Amino acid sequence: MSAALQTTAFGLALLSTLFLLLATCTDCWMVNADDSLEVSHKCRGLWRECVTNMQDGVRTCDQYDSILADHPVKIVVTRTLLIAADLLAGLALTTLLLGLDCIKFLKEDPCVKLKMCYGAGIILGIGSILGLVGSVWYAVDVYVERAMLVSHNIFLGVHYDFGWSCWLGMAGSTGCLAASILLTCCLH
Repeated sequence: MSAALQTTAFGLALLSTLFLLLATCTDCWMVNADDSLEVSHKCRGLWRECVTNMQDGVRTCDQYDSILADHPVKIVVTRTLLIAADLLAGLALTTLLLGLDCIKFLKEDPCVKLKMCYGAGIILGIGSILGLVGSVWYAVDVYVERAMLVSHNIFLGVHYDFGWSCWLGMAGSTGCLAASILLTCCLH
């Protein structure tokens, strides 16, 4: 039972960490939410902004000036939290891999392997909370920005909604949290 639970938690953690990494690297955190008359599809990410022409499929991207340049707070905070979540999830995966019963590392000391699994669960939990806070922070900021424009009857030509990268970040963080709960609460 313990080996099956560990393997399930490892698989979930691996998939969720991949989701977090993809969310951090991809550039579609915000998408234009205008009507169907648009001739282009605009995505804003943490690192660049891309526009895809809907008629011929040509995609152009503009990198943000510099990582150290003045950026909106939502981008800086989300970058920081997601990079920290990625690093913690990677550390947790490594620790969990070494702590799995099916791995021969420290096979003669099952107590240490169990502690490694618990430690991986705690690290994964911290990373998942950072990832959730970063993803939700970004989503709330996008919503508040749009609500302010709508409440003041301001139309700037483009309204943005949550993109698939934002949803991917939330899904990855939630999966890491579920794997953390499996490792810390269900593992005997």
